[in-house]
Amino acid sequence: MVVIGYNDAAHVADAVRSALAQGPAVGEVVAVDDCSTDGSGALLDRLAAGEPRLRVVRRSANSGGCGTPRNTGIDAVTMPYVMFLDSDDVLPPGAARALLEAATEARAEVAGGLCVRRELPSGREQPWQAPLYTTHTVLARPSQRPRLVHDTLCVNKLYRTSFLREHGIRFPEGRFLYEDFVFTARVLAAEPRIALVPDRVYVWHVRRSAERLSLSLDRDGVENWKARTAACAAAYGLLLDAGQKELARAARAKFLDHEMRMYARELGLRDPGYQRAWWAHTREYLARYDAADWETNPTAPGRLLGRVVLASPEPCDLPRLRELAARPARLLPPYAHAPDGTPVWSPDLPRITLTPFLTRPVAVLPLALDAELRPRARGTRLRLRLHELYGRVAGAGPREVEVEWRRREDGRTAPRTRAGFARPDADLWTAEVPVGLAAFGAGTWDLRLTVRFADGAERSVTAHARAGAGRLRRYAVPNARHGVLLVQPYATHSGALALRVAVGARGVMAVARGRLRRLLH
Repeated sequence: MVVIGYNDAAHVADAVRSALAQGPAVGEVVAVDDCSTDGSGALLDRLAAGEPRLRVVRRSANSGGCGTPRNTGIDAVTMPYVMFLDSDDVLPPGAARALLEAATEARAEVAGGLCVRRELPSGREQPWQAPLYTTHTVLARPSQRPRLVHDTLCVNKLYRTSFLREHGIRFPEGRFLYEDFVFTARVLAAEPRIALVPDRVYVWHVRRSAERLSLSLDRDGVENWKARTAACAAAYGLLLDAGQKELARAARAKFLDHEMRMYARELGLRDPGYQRAWWAHTREYLARYDAADWETNPTAPGRLLGRVVLASPEPCDLPRLRELAARPARLLPPYAHAPDGTPVWSPDLPRITLTPFLTRPVAVLPLALDAELRPRARGTRLRLRLHELYGRVAGAGPREVEVEWRRREDGRTAPRTRAGFARPDADLWTAEVPVGLAAFGAGTWDLRLTVRFADGAERSVTAHARAGAGRLRRYAVPNARHGVLLVQPYATHSGALALRVAVGARGVMAVARGRLRRLLH
């Protein structure tokens, strides 16, 4: 086990203890301190004094990244298998044993399991690449599961030490962001036998309010995007050079579906200088793609995003791209046509045709719903509007919508409601349901919708938050249990409607204090 850290005295002991708590499955823990100045090294020395399995390696100069200290750990370990753990994360109980047993039973060079992202301080957890880890699976070679390229993490896996050393598989040295992209590509290029397990094997702590953001969360500057594209390009090249053409193609598709969508959702939050630099660099990067990279499902959200960027020399349609980048995707109107009637992205970009929308199942189309809360004397109501999409919605016959509010912090849901659709005009369907705020507790509540059609098809969607005319205004609701609920509708980074709810006088005062702090700063 290799644990790396730099100036993280507040968390590194918890990481090391979680590794030692794995029991006999972890024969040694090599803690690599990357020349910390906050006392981390001394703290690790004190832990090692009472634990023979713990060995501390101190680097004489800070490397500026995560790759070099991990390489130092690879050189130092003596056990037949190695795992990696960052100083601000932890291993859940039994993680190492689950991976070790899977690797030894399958005679695999690599074993991987489920990583969960835990938002702090809320504790909300989200699985990472869960479809890969639903059952126990053994792959003779990575090409049997091209989706492996989506899991670029190195920390939720166990590696045979001799396999890494024999193939010279190491991390990029120095300050190389997204070093695990390159490391993972080197592993896959060597065609290891892989065992996958459904067990939780890694807890990735996400601290968005930390004074010093992790390298992957610090995306404010365009240099982060350039570093990410460089890592993706390097991974693609490694797979292609190794003859892994299918994996290389999957890696390019993953860039469109994951990286492009993630950064496009945030693009509207950036200043014009960032937007122009991001757009220009992305065009340059996507120009390397060939026809085969675009021909499969050209209207998939990520591919459609990429086609718009390539087609326009300057940033355009950013609000619409943000919604398209959402999960699930939403394609907002207007819906344009070429002179011959072909569906196109816009009159300004008629080269981007949307013809596949005419034949794809309605259950996978990027349907656009928008939503607004309407406070009334007899209770709050949610008004929904479903937009036509090139005649496909009318053809499917929308019948009803099921509404679910889910609390982000713990996944708790409020009672679900349903309503039938009315059709006030040819291109719009509407529905309205009561919102039982009395059942809501404090927290952030996300809106999830299921649209059901006459032919039995269903489409799970989120709803665009209608803004303007006070639609996202905070308001208070009397409540028998808490006295008062303070409700704040807002649009998420992807434009979806969500609610923040504060309960009671204490909750209201906390909101007021937070508002005052933001005004002062």
